[in-house]
Amino acid sequence: MSKLFAKISPWADLAGRFLMAFIFMTTGYGKIGGFEGTQGFMESMGVPGELLPLVIITELGGGLLLMLGLFTRYTALALAGFTILAGYIFHGGSEDMMQQIMLAKNMAIAGGFLVLVANGAGKFSLDRRFGRS
Repeated sequence: MSKLFAKISPWADLAGRFLMAFIFMTTGYGKIGGFEGTQGFMESMGVPGELLPLVIITELGGGLLLMLGLFTRYTALALAGFTILAGYIFHGGSEDMMQQIMLAKNMAIAGGFLVLVANGAGKFSLDRRFGRS
């Protein structure tokens, strides 16, 4: 069994990075199209709307870096913090079950990022290619 896992591990690393990046790439892109609405929602939750460009850059840039496997550990650490913070700001403290599920989703994503912090991007990454595994 360990030989099987050794063979699929590089591909699992790559797929995992792409799947984790996907949510950030799509939501970051979506925020561009719905800029004013997203800004208003942020402000209604007590977050300055002026931070939205930084949020978009974080989501799109972080997602792209994850896909490429470039600066993966630093990116994953930053996105873990971003995801935990966003989870508590936008979903925390609510009695609504859906909001509790969304908070749990954010915590699970942050957990995945911490695995990347611990293990790096894997074989199919620019970090590995440039000797930064």
